[in-house]
Amino acid sequence: MPLVRISLRKGKTPDYRRAIAKHVYEALREAFKVPDEDRFVLIDEYEGSDFIYSPSYLGVTRDDDLVMIQITANNTRTVDQKKALYAAIAERLAKDPGIRPENVLISLVEVAKENWSFGNGVAQYA
Repeated sequence: MPLVRISLRKGKTPDYRRAIAKHVYEALREAFKVPDEDRFVLIDEYEGSDFIYSPSYLGVTRDDDLVMIQITANNTRTVDQKKALYAAIAERLAKDPGIRPENVLISLVEVAKENWSFGNGVAQYA
């Protein structure tokens, strides 16, 4: 049920990109209690000229190792669960593949449960 889009600058290894996807999924399992195998991830890489960000918005110092993570999920989580997710992702990515927490930007897009079809043209959650 979460759909994860990971955006970063070109030049990182496949292992680096896989580590990000793995740890975001693990954090979702922990904080949002998503089911096993509920893993749908897209990774997009951008040339520097197409990867535009503020290096200091809200007093957070970012650099070209910034990773933008957009998660689309059901609108059923509490604020505490969301905070736990953000913290778990930043902590996990700091350990592997070594992304500074300041370079982890997360956006959560919440949708109603009936807005999903996982195949066969069926709204499985409706």
